[in-house]
Amino acid sequence: MSANPIRGIRRKKSSLTEVKIAVLGAPGVGKSALTVRFLTKRYIGEYDHQAETRYKHEVMVDSEPILFEILDTCPKNDEELPLNEVYNWADALVLVFAITDRRSFNYVRRVKQTMLDAFEMPVALVANKADMVHLRQVSTEEGEILAKDFECCFTEVAAAEQVGQIAEVFLEVCREVLSVRRKNKQSLLDRMLGGKTAVVKAYARGKSDSALPKE
Repeated sequence: MSANPIRGIRRKKSSLTEVKIAVLGAPGVGKSALTVRFLTKRYIGEYDHQAETRYKHEVMVDSEPILFEILDTCPKNDEELPLNEVYNWADALVLVFAITDRRSFNYVRRVKQTMLDAFEMPVALVANKADMVHLRQVSTEEGEILAKDFECCFTEVAAAEQVGQIAEVFLEVCREVLSVRRKNKQSLLDRMLGGKTAVVKAYARGKSDSALPKE
């Protein structure tokens, strides 16, 4: 499924708050299924992606219109990790593994390790295929422990069955991005007024698409 033009948005793009989210995970964990579930509420079980896909969609978050731009990454194998350009582009990450695939669990662990402290941003950890408990290889407790290490939220979902819980993952990480921006704006104001000193991180509203290669 490719990105469709945004419909039904009367405002100019520049008037919308933009949030860019990269969905990362090993091949076959259901990244595309989760993304499309959030954007369209539909479930599509099979995808044949040869390259990453970007989607744009307006969503109301706590009564505020937000323009989501979601990067659905497409690693060729378990060894191919995201490039720094992805982290530079994104405001937040959704890390996805499948409870039926331990290698995918190890993949998101490696992804987080490669970020180190150079790319601090809101993160959500999602375990997909929770409806396939008979094939489970990764326990709920292991996911909770990893999320604690990542200092992020953790949710087990089933893209084939759930809509609301999947949407809440994206909405919550969006709220975290907006919260960070508000805090940084206040910190900058404090510094300009000679108040308390704070380190201001560059969570700029609507990072430039030029940070990623054009499709």
